Amino acid sequence: MTTTTLAVLVPLLPFLGAAAGLLLGRTAPGFVRPLAVLPTLAAAVLAVAVAIRQGGGAGAGKAPLEAATQLTPTGSVPIDLALYIDGFAALVAVLVGVVASCVQIYSTGYLRGDPRYPSYAALVSLFTSAMLLVVYSGDLMVLLVGWEIMGICSYFLVGHYWETPEARAASLKAFLVTKLGDVPFLIGLFALAADAGTFRIDGVLRTVADGGLGNPTLVALLLLAGVVGKSAQFPLHTWLPDAMAGPTPVSALIHAATMVAAGIYFVARLLPVFAASTAALTVLAVLAAITMVGSALAAIAQDDIKRVLAYSTIGQLGYMSGALAVGDRGAAVFHLISHGAFKALLFLGAGVIIHAAGTNSLAAMSRTHGLVRRIPDAYWTMTVGLLALAAVPPFAGFFSKESVLVAAEHTALDGSATAPGAAGWTVLLAGLVTALLTAAYATRLWLLAFRGRGEEAPDHGKQPLSMNAVLWLLAIPSLGLGLTVGRLAGWFDGRDLAPNLTTSVLGTGAALVGGLVTYGCWRHTTALAARTPLGAVAAHPDAEPALSEAEAIETHTPAYGNIAAAPDPADPGRLLLGPLHRHAAAGFHLDALYHHLFVRPVSAAAGLVRFLDREVVDTYVRGAGAGTRRLGAAVRRAQTGNVQTYLSALLAGSVVLAIAAVLVAAGA
Repeated sequence: MTTTTLAVLVPLLPFLGAAAGLLLGRTAPGFVRPLAVLPTLAAAVLAVAVAIRQGGGAGAGKAPLEAATQLTPTGSVPIDLALYIDGFAALVAVLVGVVASCVQIYSTGYLRGDPRYPSYAALVSLFTSAMLLVVYSGDLMVLLVGWEIMGICSYFLVGHYWETPEARAASLKAFLVTKLGDVPFLIGLFALAADAGTFRIDGVLRTVADGGLGNPTLVALLLLAGVVGKSAQFPLHTWLPDAMAGPTPVSALIHAATMVAAGIYFVARLLPVFAASTAALTVLAVLAAITMVGSALAAIAQDDIKRVLAYSTIGQLGYMSGALAVGDRGAAVFHLISHGAFKALLFLGAGVIIHAAGTNSLAAMSRTHGLVRRIPDAYWTMTVGLLALAAVPPFAGFFSKESVLVAAEHTALDGSATAPGAAGWTVLLAGLVTALLTAAYATRLWLLAFRGRGEEAPDHGKQPLSMNAVLWLLAIPSLGLGLTVGRLAGWFDGRDLAPNLTTSVLGTGAALVGGLVTYGCWRHTTALAARTPLGAVAAHPDAEPALSEAEAIETHTPAYGNIAAAPDPADPGRLLLGPLHRHAAAGFHLDALYHHLFVRPVSAAAGLVRFLDREVVDTYVRGAGAGTRRLGAAVRRAQTGNVQTYLSALLAGSVVLAIAAVLVAAGA
């Protein structure tokens, strides 16, 4: 079988699995789980086969795989069903296939007993197929199809627990915010194709190399708006923390391998387009810096374990955007792949913790003990994932984060042919500050989740084997991916991804300082909490009872909506942030700002339109109907059925007409 055929089957198999799952979900429920797992697993195996055959792509001296067939003659710019697979595409496809397979296997245990599992599994398969289409596509219009399908799938998956207002609001918010960015993104694609005369990515890149773009800054900024929305970068990042209202496996899929990864991958694929504009790279660097630091501060203040990880994802995406801003797509994609492994591990591990603890609240977990003994698999694998997130050597996150810092350092000190030195300094300084903050919130999460003190945690049942096995599978790349860094250069344009001494010392030092300071704050706050009566913090007027995961699935009420609202005096985040804690916990009030700037004016305009429709337009419509009805009633009264009355009226009318005629003639 040719490599092209294998590549076509990679996105096709999950799509067929999704279609079959939707058709057979009700009539043959026994086939739902095999149709969810096997096509996605087969796609992952085929993606590995394609990557091996490519052997590192162009960076290893082998040309990218290209194939195309015209879909339909458009009369102007043609649209082709095209493949373009280089080293980046091959590795990202492997990441998507592996993470999606782990999510599908994990979901068979996590959503056991959920009556909507067939539609859920089919949507996850369709989501996977759409992302693989984005990765392998060599045509911008075909890429756009996968891009939009992911947005639709995210709407339904985030709103899986649609009975709850949190899930409904989160799904609608995710859809609207990402579509807000997609509008300029679509305009940018058309502008790019108009300049290049083709939607083919290789044709666009040739046009850029020849200097054929008429307005590179405008095109790059329009495309960047869509990327910012899809990849949850400042200022369109607010949808991602709220998307945690969906099932935890969906969060893992969105954060690790699909949706948010699509924007980063798109910029990496078309980096020459953005590099043609210094202004665009500067804007990207500034947005990346704000995203990194702001999200890390917000993560320290979150009580919901999934929201901590959500803000963590935003910050790590900021690292990737920063690497792209300094013109190094190898570092960006390396961190994308490394992050995908350990972030999938962290979210799926969080699902096990939530299942065992019966709550998402770190404050509630910190008031109990015994979780470590009950979920040893999640404890050890989550520890690996958090160490990778904090970029502690020799875990994968250390090597990929260092590659970003090295790229920023080179641009800051030595300059670059594509990126300005100011962009390098911006990314480097923000990256070092974020390294410190990342270690702080990773340490805080670990301490509050696994080192709680108080009563024995209630037993909510044993986790299925499918959930624990996936954690160990994902722990392998989280630990060992960075150790193969010397062999990955061929996949990343020949880029040497090894860390250097300066950034290693600074980055690791920042991580150690962040972790140790957080641990010291935790020891201090725990000592204070030990002298505080438990009832003083447990009783809170807004606190809601926690549900077990089984109860949450059975009643379609996610544990997300049952977070203990009582403040935790043992939380080191309050001591770390001080007066900034309240603002960081609210995401620095960006949602409130958007509500006042956009939601309220739009709602007021909608209210005005509704008033005009009901009180003005409907008044005229009702008046026309009432007038016709009254005229009909008057005419009906004249129909007496008496012939003499009709003749009298006819005679009277004739006399009136005759008199009128005489008067008119006399006047003439």
